[in-house]
Amino acid sequence: MEKIDCRSLLEAELSELCFNNGLSKFRGKQIFQWVQQKAIANWEEISNISHADKERISKFLYLRSGKLIREQKSKDGTRKYLFELGDGERIETVLMDYEKDNIRDRQTICISTQVGCPVGCAFCATGLEGFKRNLTVGEITGQVLDVLRMLKQEDSAFRITNVVFMGMGEPFLNYEAVLKAISILNSKNGQKIGMRRMTISTSGVVPKIIQLAKDNPQVGLAISLHSSQDELRDKLIPINRKYPLADLMTACHTYSQLTKRRVTFEYALHDENTNKTEAQGLVRLLQGMAAHVNLIPVNPVSGSKVRRPTKEKMLRFKKMLEEAKIAVSFREEKGIDIDAACGQLRQRLECEKA
Repeated sequence: MEKIDCRSLLEAELSELCFNNGLSKFRGKQIFQWVQQKAIANWEEISNISHADKERISKFLYLRSGKLIREQKSKDGTRKYLFELGDGERIETVLMDYEKDNIRDRQTICISTQVGCPVGCAFCATGLEGFKRNLTVGEITGQVLDVLRMLKQEDSAFRITNVVFMGMGEPFLNYEAVLKAISILNSKNGQKIGMRRMTISTSGVVPKIIQLAKDNPQVGLAISLHSSQDELRDKLIPINRKYPLADLMTACHTYSQLTKRRVTFEYALHDENTNKTEAQGLVRLLQGMAAHVNLIPVNPVSGSKVRRPTKEKMLRFKKMLEEAKIAVSFREEKGIDIDAACGQLRQRLECEKA
């Protein structure tokens, strides 16, 4: 019998699997709580299931943590992790600590959905490394569990409050696994992270934007926009050639109408897109829509020609949007001293090995 990753299963699936293997359905609930709520790393940590039943469980389920290869800690509290998966591939996960800033009591984890990324955005270190494969449901939820387990060793009261699918990969190209991972993380016997505290970021996979609005309207949507002009966006985000801005904005309007939620537009500021033409184009795209623009000074990435503009240029760009009544803010920069942009730590270690 081929074993199944217990981190990839809903509570009902675990209960049914236990029942089909000669155990009570209640065992499935217990396993789910130990795995998804307590973030155990092995069966021996379970204290309320007999040794004989644990032996039986291990015949059809496996429990595997990600292997921590490197951790980096920023002065601002951000932590970045490089995990090795069962097949030797590596992914990155970032924990952003906002509690110390006295702004909001929030611990946000940014998780990956693919090994590498097929989209190939010009300013993204992950895209420069190419695409390897999709992550499984268990590898997605496992990032939350592995980080939680490590941090609870420092503070037993620690909990993760928010999840953003903004790490390595395009979440909508691994759609089913991402939605199932969201359901598991939201489970009352698991982490109980609210649906509205989870956000999926996409480069613009139009059909999945509308599908998300129908499948799970509570989950937040963020769009990696980065240009208001098709010609430039084609260069920055190649998927724009398949789903140009007109189609993308139609999908965003549909999402907003169906969910009654605003859409966040991520806009990485660099020398080519921080000008009057881009600002005016952005105003035309977003006027009359429930939207918020997150301005993100681009992170320096080795191998990319994209460069960060001056502070004065960025402030002028923001002012043009504000004058047009567009909701806009600079996203608080986290972990820039530890290469917290997607793919940078993995890229650095690959260079070190070479």
